[in-house]
Amino acid sequence: MSLEKKILNFLKGPKKGETFELKAGLVSQYKHERKDAIQRVIQAMTVGKDVSSLFPDVLKNIATYDLEQKKLVYLYMMNYAKTHPELCILAVNTFVQDTEDTNPLVRALAIRTMGCIRVDKMVDYMETPLRRTLSDDNPYVRKTAAICVAKLFDLNAEMCVEFGFLDDLKRLLTDSNPMVVANALSALYEIRDMNRDPDLHVLTIDQQLVKTLMACLNECTEWGRITILSSLADYHTDDPEEALHIIERSIPQLQHVNPSVVLSSIKVVIQHIDSLPNQATKSNFLKKLSAPLVSLVSSSIPEAEYVGLKNIRIILEKYPQVLTKEVRVFFIKYSDPLYLKLEKLEIVIRLANESNCALLLSELKEYAMEIEPALVSKSIQAIGAVAIKLSSSVVQAANLLISLMEQRGGELIINEAVGVFTQILRRYPGRNDLITLIVPLISNHIDELTDPQSLAGYVWLLGEYPKYFTALKTKLETLVENFLEYDSLLQLSILTSVVKVNLVLPSAGCSSLLQRVLEKATKECENADVRDKAFIYWRLLSTSSSEAQQSVIAAKMPPIKTTISSFNPVVLDALIKELSTLSSVFHKPASTFIDPTAYASLDSQTATKVSSNKANLADLTKKAKQEIINNARNENLLDLDDEEYDQSSHTNVDGTPSLLDELNDLFNVPTTVSDSNSSTQNQAGGSTNAILDLFGEAQSQKKANTIIDDFDQLGLNDYSGTKNGSGQSNSPQHKSNTNNDLLDLF
Repeated sequence: MSLEKKILNFLKGPKKGETFELKAGLVSQYKHERKDAIQRVIQAMTVGKDVSSLFPDVLKNIATYDLEQKKLVYLYMMNYAKTHPELCILAVNTFVQDTEDTNPLVRALAIRTMGCIRVDKMVDYMETPLRRTLSDDNPYVRKTAAICVAKLFDLNAEMCVEFGFLDDLKRLLTDSNPMVVANALSALYEIRDMNRDPDLHVLTIDQQLVKTLMACLNECTEWGRITILSSLADYHTDDPEEALHIIERSIPQLQHVNPSVVLSSIKVVIQHIDSLPNQATKSNFLKKLSAPLVSLVSSSIPEAEYVGLKNIRIILEKYPQVLTKEVRVFFIKYSDPLYLKLEKLEIVIRLANESNCALLLSELKEYAMEIEPALVSKSIQAIGAVAIKLSSSVVQAANLLISLMEQRGGELIINEAVGVFTQILRRYPGRNDLITLIVPLISNHIDELTDPQSLAGYVWLLGEYPKYFTALKTKLETLVENFLEYDSLLQLSILTSVVKVNLVLPSAGCSSLLQRVLEKATKECENADVRDKAFIYWRLLSTSSSEAQQSVIAAKMPPIKTTISSFNPVVLDALIKELSTLSSVFHKPASTFIDPTAYASLDSQTATKVSSNKANLADLTKKAKQEIINNARNENLLDLDDEEYDQSSHTNVDGTPSLLDELNDLFNVPTTVSDSNSSTQNQAGGSTNAILDLFGEAQSQKKANTIIDDFDQLGLNDYSGTKNGSGQSNSPQHKSNTNNDLLDLF
């Protein structure tokens, strides 16, 4: 079999199917067909199809001056690099050459792709190009290389520190370009999170750096501003003038269109506002936060609005006076999703005051008439929260709940309203106007109470205000009869109410009920809390001391102050420092849900293995060759015209050299870039030597030229023609370029 036929058989794919068509297009002699095939491969990859088998063929198209095609090939490599780690090193030479390209876009693309290929074998080749791009004349290349340092640190932290890339990154913080400064700062933050070496000092935000960052703030993109603002928020100063200067430089960012920039600016203001000595100045700055916070809930994206509401809830906990006049902004819209409606209710009850309570209660009544059960329940609870918070609105809120029970009724509204009424009477104990208004209403709806919480509230009312209930003994007898069927919450309430009725109102004749309930609680009940409480009551009641009995009567809980949930002060301080992060959405400090070992540095064994990649390069190359041969064999199993392979040797059945022998040295990729400024004579001699090296010293010059001519006939010299801008394929210069580009092809 001729060499040309062997190479054609190698380049051929399956004879039918999409993979065969793509493979044929990738090795076409026409560059537009190759580019079209690459585009189709990327399309297939985007929709989730596995096109990793085309990796060697796509890789051959990496050497091109078509920027669009180069981007597509690089994108393909980033996606499938981990599936073909041995083949990725074949593109190293092209990467290194691209970092020296005259086009800054190509230089940045090359170093970005090298950083995105998460293969340990690529680390050894990144030193020279990364060092070159970090000091590049173009700021776009420098800012791209800055991010690449963080990726290198993730792959091999020891190498990154040893070669001084971390120091180079710190020097970029004083760069003249604001975006380079922002990217360097972002990379250092990432490295600080990944670092597990206590002796390695990554980043220190000092006064000089803060001045530099504030100077760059207005010149950065939105993501650069977020990084800088986060750094300013982390910086702590005791100097009031410096804190005032930081706040003043951050205030203009409150008008930014990006909500994340707005939140980051608010975070800076809140972090430094406590350093200001003047209370009037603090109040003025807090007033300036009102409009930006309102803009967060004016977004057309519900998810973004939800994040804004979560952050506003934290801020209101710390500074409740910020949005006192903006309650209308948080009224529910009919088009809001349910999670937004519930979160808005949490905000409006915190904004309730004497001036807006009437408007707010009428609005909450409308929400309680909706059809969503969660919204109805939350609205009724919000009415009770406003009544408990504002004593002047309690009667209005009680009448509003009564009208809801009469107009709409239903099990849900009645149960929720009874629970709210109980909380109101706990907040305002002994108010006869509320007792006479609420107790008769609850007595008329006893049969509709099914929720344990509302039943427990009703039972508490029986023991707290027994004089206001008719047929009290009958009501208690029903509860005692079914005592063991209730849950522990209701059992505890029944036990307490029966004891209190016997002590407060002995004339009710409930002594027999007391004996029965104590016996059931101590002998038949399985809950330990209920049994212990029953034994305590029994011991107190069995004494002859009237003082002990009076102590039971006088044992009343202090009035509740609010039903609005609040954060623990320690948690609140942590959440204030973590505004505009996931912590503000979860309402949990980051330490409670982020694994501290999320970024684990390489252990000594892995680091030693990575550092010895060069020593194992021969084995790596062997694997790459064998993988391509196996792919060629597997893809041509149905090709009856192909020669059979002898699995026990590297020769075919007919004794001719196998494909492995013919392409044995095609993978001898140089690890360093040759000098591009050598003379023409050296180029000619170097081309001949390169060909001899390409095919091994044991092969002849004639055989090398034959292979090159065969490749020329197959159209694989198109890149060389493009590079030289000449169509003369027989010229000596063209032949020399073809020889050089053959190295880049693989």
